[in-house]
Amino acid sequence: MTQLTMAKALNEGLRRAMADDPKVLIMGEDIGKLGGVFRITDGLLDEFGAPRVIDTPLAEAGIMGTAVGLAYRGYRPVVEIQFDGFVYPAFDQIVCQVAKLHYRTSGKVTMPITIRIPWAGGVGAAEHHSESPEAYFVHTSGLRVVAVSNPQDAYTVLRQAIASDDPVVFFEPKRLYHTKGEVDLDVPLADAPPMGLARVARPGQDVTLLTYGAQVATAMDAATAAEDEGIDIEVIDLRSLSPVDYRTVAASVRKTGRVVVTHEAAREAGVGAELVASVTEKCFYHLEAPPVRVTGYDIPYPPAKLEKHHLPDLDRILDAVDRVLDRPNSLTGVDL
Repeated sequence: MTQLTMAKALNEGLRRAMADDPKVLIMGEDIGKLGGVFRITDGLLDEFGAPRVIDTPLAEAGIMGTAVGLAYRGYRPVVEIQFDGFVYPAFDQIVCQVAKLHYRTSGKVTMPITIRIPWAGGVGAAEHHSESPEAYFVHTSGLRVVAVSNPQDAYTVLRQAIASDDPVVFFEPKRLYHTKGEVDLDVPLADAPPMGLARVARPGQDVTLLTYGAQVATAMDAATAAEDEGIDIEVIDLRSLSPVDYRTVAASVRKTGRVVVTHEAAREAGVGAELVASVTEKCFYHLEAPPVRVTGYDIPYPPAKLEKHHLPDLDRILDAVDRVLDRPNSLTGVDL
């Protein structure tokens, strides 16, 4: 085991994937000489050379179109979108080409493209630099969508994504880039948890708390705080947003009978809405209370000084837990 930041774990994951397969190459804006704006690709140009570490123009549609052509020719391109809000110019290529070519060609063509996206808020940046566009891609058939929450998953799931013959949208919570954790750099991919499997981050009996990305840490803090009130929260790190591991989710909800979902993205038609709908369909007769969502607000991402009011925090999550437990909460006032 090695102590690594998430940023370094991602760097090591890219290095290992490139060393293992000469068909893996990486491309994006400023990823070569600069090593990326977050230094995720630092040192890879010197190690693997310009033919495999490609600095591109500032043109996301062109980057993705080039990746499609490379995948056609048998390569495994890893594309870095510099910031979450910069992915929209590439949206047409991702939705109309990357997601559909395997189906369109009756399986003759695969699109083993990994699209890395530094993602979500909490770093004091404005719109286009702190957005949460995951629902767009979850809604798109033909894409796998994953979101990591710790250095070990950053390393392992990135390698799994690159090895997959399916296109993978890989969300990296940028506010966790400097978070450290133990990483096993020698774990064989065959022995690692599958990319689509959810993780029970904390077992509990009273409430199921579903989340992903940087919100996992907030959920864990909420679960610790709830212990003081005698409340036992089970935290599920979804890891994969498409497909969702509903077997793990349903097993937890059937045990606790209560569910709260939290994510940074806006509430309207977000991933949380789909989770709540699916949980209700699968576990209706086990539910003791209506599921509750704790999300970002339905507004463009706010200025840096206001983002702490926008992001779901410990207090908002605990209030939702009180709601599903029929305890006094913000909707009922102090007294029931």
